[in-house]
Amino acid sequence: MKKNIRLGVVCLARNTFDFAAAEQLYGNILKDLQTLDSVEVCAVKQLVMEVSDAIKAASELYDNRVDGIAVISGTFHLGHLVLEIKKRVDKPLLLWGLPELPYNGGKIRLNSVCGVNLNASNLVKSGINDFTYIIDGKIDENWLDAVRMTAALRSAKVGILGYRAHGFFNLDVDELALYRKFGLLIDHYELEQVWNYAADEKQKQVYAEMLRQRFDVSGISASQLERVAELSVKLKTFIDDNGLTALAVRCWPEFAAGYGIAPCAAMSLLQSLDVVLACEGDIDCALTMLCHRAAGAETPFMADLSQVNLKEDHALMWHCGVAPANLCDGKCAATLDTYFAGGKGVTAGFVMKSGAINMARLDSVNGHYRLFQQKGEALPMEKLLTGTYAKARFDRPMKEVLDKVIYSGVAHHVSMVYGDFTQAMLIFARLSGIEVL
Repeated sequence: MKKNIRLGVVCLARNTFDFAAAEQLYGNILKDLQTLDSVEVCAVKQLVMEVSDAIKAASELYDNRVDGIAVISGTFHLGHLVLEIKKRVDKPLLLWGLPELPYNGGKIRLNSVCGVNLNASNLVKSGINDFTYIIDGKIDENWLDAVRMTAALRSAKVGILGYRAHGFFNLDVDELALYRKFGLLIDHYELEQVWNYAADEKQKQVYAEMLRQRFDVSGISASQLERVAELSVKLKTFIDDNGLTALAVRCWPEFAAGYGIAPCAAMSLLQSLDVVLACEGDIDCALTMLCHRAAGAETPFMADLSQVNLKEDHALMWHCGVAPANLCDGKCAATLDTYFAGGKGVTAGFVMKSGAINMARLDSVNGHYRLFQQKGEALPMEKLLTGTYAKARFDRPMKEVLDKVIYSGVAHHVSMVYGDFTQAMLIFARLSGIEVL
């Protein structure tokens, strides 16, 4: 489900153009916006023509705590208007131009596109770039999804359990750079805080039954199954009690030895219940997963670009056994396995479903953020490996994708989701001032 947002809407105009026609068009747009899912429309009903109107509109939008503002150039208008609004309500903008109406008596009626041009030029020359534009009768829903992403990160409470995995220096983040870029602070917890957390006995039985329903558990012992269920309860309760939106977990090397099992299978189950969890203490990947989910992606999967076949032009998107249990292809047997950590590494094992995919990563280098993303398709394959994985073919050659990853130094985890979120992610990058690789 997409994240709920509050959308501010204003319509700018000038009485030297056909403002009456613009007002009628604006009314139709507002009716259309009311049909959008997961959007609360906070519209300034009257046309904004004068500076005093813009100041009043800004106050109304500020009071409504909007997440983004669609600024419609109903006609050409004063250049002051959008600047006065942006000064008081610093939220992402959609500069929205309307298609020109048929000429009436040889006079241009709206001149709306010129108004968009004026606004964009004033903003850019003021050092403001968190906007995109459209010339259309309907709103850009990719922009709405990008606003959902910015709102999701700004409101998120993200935790890290332990630290990044041993030796994974490339997963480090600059926490104050995160705050500066996304308004986000990271909360740190020790592994023992979850290990020692209370687990309700009834909930343990509920989770144990879920595991039996979703997986063939014949490959693990009854005590291991109980331990996975117990950890599922502890993680979920810990996340809920601390109000966390996402949690990055240092899942090795201490976890299996210190707790008795690795967390992979528990994480697979919880992620299928819409809990955002990232392996190996990868905060940046957790943030990317939150972005994907805000735009409506179902249960993101943290994947490695594990193997490539340059001749046949595909890759294996794999991880040790933590993909959300609901992403199984339904053809292979989904299993719980103990193939590493001396028999303590209880993991999920299945081939992931086929379909259109988007993989992406918000990746930081010394506090500077970049966006890597690639769309493609998950292809059918036999279950040949332990862990959770998909065979993927991308919309450009495998060698080009690999070159981009390797030479840009992108970290070795991505958020992989089903669907195409490419345009929304590109707009999010622009609104956030992030380099696109």
